Amino acid sequence: MTQNVTPPPAAGGFAPLRQPVFAVLWVATVIGNTGSFIRDVASSWLVTDLSGAPAAVAMVQAAATLPIFLLAIPAGVLSDILDRRRFLIVIQLLLASVSIGLMLLSATGLQSVSSLVALTFLGGIGAALMAPTWQSIVPELVTRQELKSAVALNSLGINISRAIGPAVGGLILASFGAAITYATDVASYLFVIAALLWWRRAPGADDGLSEKFAGAFRAGLRYARASRELHVVLLRAAVFFAFSSAVWALLPLVARNLLGGDAGFYGVLLGAVGAGAIGGALVMPRLRRLLSADGLLLAAALVTAVVMAGLSSAPPQWVAIILLLSLGAAWISALTTLNGAAQAILPNWVRGRALAVYLTVFNGAMTAGSLAWGAIAELLGVPATLLVGAAGLVVVGVVFHLVKLPAGEADLVASNHWPEPLTASPIDNDRGPVLITIEYRVDPADRQGFTSALYRLSSERRRDGAYGWGVTEDTADAEIMVEWFFVESWAEHLRQHRRVSKADADLQQEVRKFHRGDAAPLVRHLLTVGPERLTQARDNIKETP
Repeated sequence: MTQNVTPPPAAGGFAPLRQPVFAVLWVATVIGNTGSFIRDVASSWLVTDLSGAPAAVAMVQAAATLPIFLLAIPAGVLSDILDRRRFLIVIQLLLASVSIGLMLLSATGLQSVSSLVALTFLGGIGAALMAPTWQSIVPELVTRQELKSAVALNSLGINISRAIGPAVGGLILASFGAAITYATDVASYLFVIAALLWWRRAPGADDGLSEKFAGAFRAGLRYARASRELHVVLLRAAVFFAFSSAVWALLPLVARNLLGGDAGFYGVLLGAVGAGAIGGALVMPRLRRLLSADGLLLAAALVTAVVMAGLSSAPPQWVAIILLLSLGAAWISALTTLNGAAQAILPNWVRGRALAVYLTVFNGAMTAGSLAWGAIAELLGVPATLLVGAAGLVVVGVVFHLVKLPAGEADLVASNHWPEPLTASPIDNDRGPVLITIEYRVDPADRQGFTSALYRLSSERRRDGAYGWGVTEDTADAEIMVEWFFVESWAEHLRQHRRVSKADADLQQEVRKFHRGDAAPLVRHLLTVGPERLTQARDNIKETP
């Protein structure tokens, strides 16, 4: 007898805002991000007052992104092993201290390029620590059905801040000066800290297999190193952001020197980027029906190149605003396409750390690009540099369009199909390394197909925790093939049991088809004998008469 089950209704786009904690933190985040954009406008414009050199302007841009490049992966690990609420409060206090320092230096007339770069770098450290942590708390605030809508609302909130913050910052800066502008940013952190203090986060449970910093760090790097699909996303992101960073690095000089604008106009330009991003986000569902992910990324590259070429010609200010609106739409298309491709190929257990690797590549490309385009602008001038960047972006956009982004259709939910390993006695979690062997009996005629399937399985072994993998054959029996891999500790192997996805299980089943006989392949877990036991054995030999 079958029973018709009505699936739960899909969550609406604004449904997460019905959750009080999510709504409060979302509003606080919008306010906090708005303050950050206000601060960034003041810093970007202030450096043009202190020094008109393109290299100095680009250095401030690089100082904001370099810490994210350096610290994104450690930040992703910290977000998994620390109390996220307390961690976020500490980060907000750090960011508020940075803005207080900027405010005091500006008010006393002691601000310099060096101090501005140094404090911007400290602010970048706070941003690096905060980004993966904010992403990690979203599943704690909403139901599983509302998760995608919550992520989309977070993106919308950032773009609302991007649209409001620069324009407000430019107006405050033009009307009241840099000190008041930075003070406004300080006030925004008070809202965020108050919201975090109000939130009563439930403490996480420790089942004895919780990862420590060093082990979690290594596991994240192992996954990133072994995931070929992630490599494609990282390559496409690095190329796109390295060339498109030219417009961001030189935009303050474009606003001041090419377009003849003041601080208020610079804020309007950045606000136009945010408004364009909101518009792009609203039409993205329709664009995804018309274009593939690769088509969207190519279109974003071409539009960005057109914007850069248009700005190089010193157009009227109203034309520049239209160009920046287009840039915002192209930028959000590229960001959501690349981020979505990364999200689709990552299992939950490593999502934060792997996304931190993506952030590292993104900000590394932006940092290196900003410094390089600033140096080129010193030699060629801003207009010529924008044209060079536009031409390069078109070329790499077309060439790397041939390197297709992964579809991300695999089922990455944990399969939990591995049985618990048999042990003769309790094993300490920190014992290791562990050698796991799986003995197959394969018809020699099937050996080629078996080894091909096993090679595909090797990537899964490495992603889930193995640091060494190989295949051996029995010299006495042509049918016996032994797969082996090393895991650094017993606890890490138990975690590996939890990490195997349903897609991995399907791949293992393909390998299993080549195994002959009714019994399953023979699995052994071999623990390394510690030095203390070897020393004891040696001493026993010496004592033997």
